[in-house]
Amino acid sequence: MHTLLFQEPGHFHAALLLRTRNPRVGRSIHVYATPGPDLDRFSALVTGFNARVEEPTDWHVEVHASDDPLTHLIDDRRGGSVVVAGRNQPKLATIRRLHDAGLNVLADKPWITTSAAVDDLHRVTAGPPLVMDLMTERHVAANRLRRRIVATESVFGHLIADSDELPALEFDSVHHLCKIVDGRPLRRPEWYYDVRVQGDGLVDIQSHPLDQAQWLIEGVHGADRLDRIELDGAWRWSTPVPLSLFTESTGATAFPPSLMPDVSDGVLDLACNGQIDYRLGGVRVRQRAVWRTRPPAGGGDTHRSIARGTGAEVTIQHGPATGHRPRIHVGSSADHHLTARVSECLDDWRAELPGLTMRPSPLGYELVIPAALDTPHEATFPLVLDDFLDQVDQDRWSAVTAHRIRTRYTLLARAHDEARDGPPS
Repeated sequence: MHTLLFQEPGHFHAALLLRTRNPRVGRSIHVYATPGPDLDRFSALVTGFNARVEEPTDWHVEVHASDDPLTHLIDDRRGGSVVVAGRNQPKLATIRRLHDAGLNVLADKPWITTSAAVDDLHRVTAGPPLVMDLMTERHVAANRLRRRIVATESVFGHLIADSDELPALEFDSVHHLCKIVDGRPLRRPEWYYDVRVQGDGLVDIQSHPLDQAQWLIEGVHGADRLDRIELDGAWRWSTPVPLSLFTESTGATAFPPSLMPDVSDGVLDLACNGQIDYRLGGVRVRQRAVWRTRPPAGGGDTHRSIARGTGAEVTIQHGPATGHRPRIHVGSSADHHLTARVSECLDDWRAELPGLTMRPSPLGYELVIPAALDTPHEATFPLVLDDFLDQVDQDRWSAVTAHRIRTRYTLLARAHDEARDGPPS
């Protein structure tokens, strides 16, 4: 039975790890934090999980509040595994102290906001104990199916060669500052709007598509290709945040002094958008993340990605137009035998996704994943916790995983440092 420790759980992702009961985790969880709204929000979310009507949890939150919670956590050592999910700017220094103290760490992304923390990144990924980042997208059924398709040469062919026209892998997403989480309006901390603490549009959301690109390329070419990475360009631009929206999102009635250098005429200039173009193992990748203030009525975050192969393209769309479910399509303008090729592979893909079917779509064919196999975003967090506990239970440290993490955040730090201002033309 594991006793989980939480260090300054300032981001709601920390609480989402406790969204469902886990039989391998003791009922009592220990939270080390400074008193204040971050701790209050975490406790309120966990209390909500305990109080819900359907499948309530039964967590007992033991709070150890102090002005130096990290030192107290290490000295107390009430468990061997620590969750870190809060301010990003000091995160790697925290991870390093925990790692050096012999504690396993599961830390939310991103781990890095600038290249100043690269030395700590190399230290914590050089050897055990286990450090792992909270990558949820590998648990989405559509993403798992895409990886299978991209690795199926008879359908997909090979990832297209380097070209000035189109990248082989392309990821686009739109997010919203005001949103609903677990059925309630999300209350963000004030520091979330400080790019010096949270990170800008080149480091936060960008960690997910970069992880997906690594996962896809590794599935085709193996881990060796992941050593070759080149940054082609990075761009950063802003979303204006009026005080009224800041108040709605955080509850604060004024911008704090730390944000005033970025405020003009009552509007915060939030550098939260970004695009990164790079080559990974010789494969050209483009990823773009945009933030808007709030979704339209009935709307929400949207995601679109394309994997371009010599035999077919695989597209995943997710947003209001798809009923907020990821939908995956396979198409080819040149292969008139695509129907037969996909049909021949369905049984193989059904081994992982029982009930998978296909039907015509404007993009070729939609591969219809049964709704029961869909994992809502908020439900992927407990699954990542299970992955982490699997490795802890097996006393396993993977050099490949550590290298993947090190490469991912090194690239994001470089993109941050070298970015051009304004969206690409």
